[in-house]
Amino acid sequence: MAVPSRTSWKGFLKLSLISVPVKAFTANDTSGEVHLNQLHKGCNSRVKYHKVCPEHGDLKSEDIVSGYEHQKDSYVVVDPDELDKLRTKTDRAVSIDGFVPASAIDGLYFAGKAHYLLPDGVAGARPYALLRDGMVQNAVVAIAQVVMAGREQLVMLRPHGRMLVMTALHYPQRVRKATEFEGEIEDISFKPEEVALTNTLIGASKIAEFDLDTYSDQYVTKLKRLIELKVAGQEIVQAPDHEEPKILNLMDALKKSVVQAQAKLAGVPADAESNPASAPADAGAEADKKLAPSAGRKKGPRKVEGG
Repeated sequence: MAVPSRTSWKGFLKLSLISVPVKAFTANDTSGEVHLNQLHKGCNSRVKYHKVCPEHGDLKSEDIVSGYEHQKDSYVVVDPDELDKLRTKTDRAVSIDGFVPASAIDGLYFAGKAHYLLPDGVAGARPYALLRDGMVQNAVVAIAQVVMAGREQLVMLRPHGRMLVMTALHYPQRVRKATEFEGEIEDISFKPEEVALTNTLIGASKIAEFDLDTYSDQYVTKLKRLIELKVAGQEIVQAPDHEEPKILNLMDALKKSVVQAQAKLAGVPADAESNPASAPADAGAEADKKLAPSAGRKKGPRKVEGG
């Protein structure tokens, strides 16, 4: 497959005296997103926003500059050329500070933006591959800093197949500490049976071969379907809701969940999962037969306005 022609960023990957020319391609694909426009409720005309100067009215893009309010209603203009003068050659590089085990970085700090980092040209191919393989052999990731989109970013570099992936990280000052919330959680003691049933439930719910491709954004899928129906002029009907089983207590919930999880693991059809008698013998032996009652009735469809 051909490499996309448009890069998000070009620069150097620097480690001590080693400098590798690289180019970055965004790993985030937003092409499947659905964007809704704001409309006037009365006539469905699209709402428009104008950039207006209180002194001179509507403005064109070329008439707008950036500035900082240093005191009330007083601004200093910051020109892009002035910002460029502040930057050095190191600002155009992914500067590696060092290497750490991947487990040293809590996923809480992942900022949600990732780039594929590739060597830019033949000259960078060898040192790039050498660094990548070295990281694999030492089971480490790299911590680095880079200036992208005009902002300094903290990033993590990790091997991914034949490539390096650069993941943006939040600075610690931008992440609220867990200690702010830990006081809300009480220390609780458990009965041995509760612990055993929970471990059994987790064991029966383990995914043998995890494939992230089996997951998709169902909200976007449903939203696209809704738009198709609306365009076709069809009436929108409320989807039926399945009532959740009425669980009497935690033990009943655990026992019922274990039966369902083990039935699913054994390949028992969905309708049999709710019937402990048709579940595997070992599941029945491990979970108490006294289960919370469940309501199998579905709520009837009700019409909702599609406007």
